[in-house]
Amino acid sequence: MGADAETKPDVVVELSGVSVSYGDVVALDGVSLQLGAGRICALIGMNGSGKSTLFKTVMGLLRPHDGVVRLFGADPARSRRAGEVAYVPQAENVDWDFPLRVRDVVTMGRYGRMSPLRRARAADRIAVDDALDQADLAGLADRQIGELSGGQRRRVFLARGIAQGARLLLLDEPFSGVDKRSEATMSELLRRRADDGCAVLVATHDLDAVPDLADEAILLHRRVLMHTTPDEALRPENLALAFHGGEARA
Repeated sequence: MGADAETKPDVVVELSGVSVSYGDVVALDGVSLQLGAGRICALIGMNGSGKSTLFKTVMGLLRPHDGVVRLFGADPARSRRAGEVAYVPQAENVDWDFPLRVRDVVTMGRYGRMSPLRRARAADRIAVDDALDQADLAGLADRQIGELSGGQRRRVFLARGIAQGARLLLLDEPFSGVDKRSEATMSELLRRRADDGCAVLVATHDLDAVPDLADEAILLHRRVLMHTTPDEALRPENLALAFHGGEARA
């Protein structure tokens, strides 16, 4: 799956020659890629390879000094305003002692659709209940967020993106430190979202889960080394390139 292929009508994410630096440190170097609707793409790379920077750049939270980023064929800011993209970061900046219920957090995904007073309408409540059901959280809806396990908390923030109605889901290490039940629930949920036409980009170190989870995989080391099938990406010689840097073989 070459990054130089022509843009297709169902392309959700498109980066062309994107470079991002923090001072003298190059985080992304000429990254080009496309991600289509209805696909789950695993993003694989070592710590410091640029995965989190890539997510922030796709979201429009970081502006590249070179290259172009398009979501649904337009500037990422438009997609953010329209609620088309949801980001589940590796660590949420949350005061876990704050008296906030699971339902309250998931309802935040609807804020962009509410009036300035943020009064939930019937459609908002239905969307929140549906997202809670999909994430297997209905029984925990009134639980204070800090009382949940790590895996349950990750599911809450994924449910927030589902309630939002996002057509692009970006997840940064969603399986890190979670129990097997939560991992299985999230994997099944992401598959259903993709089957419904969502595009999903998942950064993960859980390589054993990649073949069953993903339709395609990107090996990243500040630039795209390979964009290919999961099986090809997971070949030992290709993983060695991703985790030590270098040129991927054709």
